[in-house]
Amino acid sequence: MIWTRRRRGTRTSLWTLLLLLAAAGSAAQAAAQEIAELRERLQGALATYPWGNADWGVLVVSLDSGDTIFAVEPETALAPASNVKLLTTAAALQVLGPEYRFRTWLLADGEVVDGVLEGDLVLYGTGDPGISDRFYGSKDEVFQRLVDQLEREGIRAVRGNLVADASLLPGPLRDEGWDRRDLNEHFTAAVSALSYNENVVSFRIRSGPVGSRPTVETVPPHSALEVVNDAEMTAGRARPRLAILRDDPLEPVRIEGRMTAGARDVWRQMTVAVPADFVGASFRAVLEERGIAVHGDTRTVSLPGGSALRRISAPGLGHAGPRIVATHVSRPLADYLEVINKRSHNLFAELVFRTVGRVAEGAGTPEASALAVRRALGSIGVDTVGLVQLDGSGLAAGNRVSAASFVDVISKMSEGPLWPEYWATLPRAGTRRELGRMYRTAAADNLRAKTGTIEGVSALSGMVRSQDGERLAFSIIVNDAPSETRAKRVENQIGARLAEFRRAPDRIPVIVAEAPAPSRDVAGTDRHRVAQGENLTGIAYRYGVTVDEILRLNPRVRPHRILAGQWLDIPQRGGGG
Repeated sequence: MIWTRRRRGTRTSLWTLLLLLAAAGSAAQAAAQEIAELRERLQGALATYPWGNADWGVLVVSLDSGDTIFAVEPETALAPASNVKLLTTAAALQVLGPEYRFRTWLLADGEVVDGVLEGDLVLYGTGDPGISDRFYGSKDEVFQRLVDQLEREGIRAVRGNLVADASLLPGPLRDEGWDRRDLNEHFTAAVSALSYNENVVSFRIRSGPVGSRPTVETVPPHSALEVVNDAEMTAGRARPRLAILRDDPLEPVRIEGRMTAGARDVWRQMTVAVPADFVGASFRAVLEERGIAVHGDTRTVSLPGGSALRRISAPGLGHAGPRIVATHVSRPLADYLEVINKRSHNLFAELVFRTVGRVAEGAGTPEASALAVRRALGSIGVDTVGLVQLDGSGLAAGNRVSAASFVDVISKMSEGPLWPEYWATLPRAGTRRELGRMYRTAAADNLRAKTGTIEGVSALSGMVRSQDGERLAFSIIVNDAPSETRAKRVENQIGARLAEFRRAPDRIPVIVAEAPAPSRDVAGTDRHRVAQGENLTGIAYRYGVTVDEILRLNPRVRPHRILAGQWLDIPQRGGGG
């Protein structure tokens, strides 16, 4: 009997074990089937168009389970275009921190006697790309603030020269790897420790009498550019046919063609040749407008050996060194990183890149900056083997990064304390002025990713949450693409399908909560991710608020077009709202 009871117990245990194994096998099979179906859909997206000899690198990894969801040559190093900015901004947060601020100084190099500076006035830059109307009410507001401080110091005239000192970052103004055909375009603005108006000017060409020359003016007016106007005014009603030409950034700008009397103004934009010259001329104009005369010349300093700041640390030379009489402090670095990633701003990226090199390696050259980025990424565990970074923006065609490296950067950043600030810099899908694509898909207001485009190259790297809230990091890069437009359509398909992905309920990994928003976001709110079949009325009832209150916090949301996977800010009852 004892044996029989044991036998029955053993048989019961065996049946239980077999049932558990069958259930586990069924769940595993279901999970494998879900992944297989998703992979088939992603592979189908890649096969939408003929790609010829194009090279793809694609990787999708779950940050919650560690699963590799999809991979196509993920270790192949490819030209990533502006996805390089993901490396630059990640390193900047590690090296500089989100609260880092650029400083621009005015220094008096001489004594002040009866309101007259008996020496040079030095404008010293440390790499701030934000001296423009991007952050301020006017292009010259920062200059006006500096002059306000100068007046409070009692300086009403300068006997010596005005010196524009850009010696802190003595590297090349333009990277050798940039396409020479693009050097007049705003996105290839010269890189300098002193920058103003993002180192571009606008030409305004106005019609005049027949037989004369059109009138040419620049905005801002003191461009330090030499302009040769060979355009002609003609009779008739034909549209203007004008060309603004410059074979090299250091050569004069030529304006050629014809313009009819009474024609509308023509506007064109162009990079300045030497930013320090531009800054010096523009700042001198502000000084003179404010009644502060400069009796000497306007000079520029591009190498540390010529900087007056050397004498601050060498007081034994027999005369006093320069002293700071005015200071401008920029907005925090976090604001600049959003411009880099959301606006894909190359000048901001290059100057932050050079600043990382200067702070971490003691030199603001491209080589030192690339080394600083690799070391910063390595310090958080990113594998940088095979990574080739020539600039901070991704304009250089010789940059080489793999899809696996971008996913690794996103993964490691997501594990650290700077993730909220990093995440806040990434463009949101379906959002104007960020990433306007995928706006009627589950990826809208969910997926965040950096785009990248140069000739023959398209890239998209970032993170999206699935229908279960699972975090999926991804990178999609194609080189030698016959059409960048088609490549972006494929990126859109992949992003949307990742956002639509759903696992079986018993296979959902432990989900990491949404990263807390940076401190400058609105307080007193919750975050709600819209589930399949939900509407605003039901969501409002669940949280004890009204639909109107939700809409006020989410101005981009349309009441009858909320999508599964979309995130909503919800006002807290009794909170700060």
